[in-house]
Amino acid sequence: MTNALPVQVLIDGTPVQLPPGHSVAAALALRPPGCSRTSVTGERRAPFCGMGICHECRVLVDGRRRLACQTLCTEGMAIDTRTSPAGDPP
Repeated sequence: MTNALPVQVLIDGTPVQLPPGHSVAAALALRPPGCSRTSVTGERRAPFCGMGICHECRVLVDGRRRLACQTLCTEGMAIDTRTSPAGDPP
């Protein structure tokens, strides 16, 4: 059995390598501060339910709003955890 090659994604513009099969939420948890986004009030948010119900882990993935806990990382994926003051994607 051979080892699978790591997957490289961009998190807020920074390249990150991780084993294949990781969700976006897991990738975000591996980097400080371990959160998925900043709320409109400036608070850091992280996955709460882990099954797509609470929407606390929503981030932009390749320019589209996604739930980090329900999205698998793929090669070259761009993940953006930043939000504008209005809370909408920049």
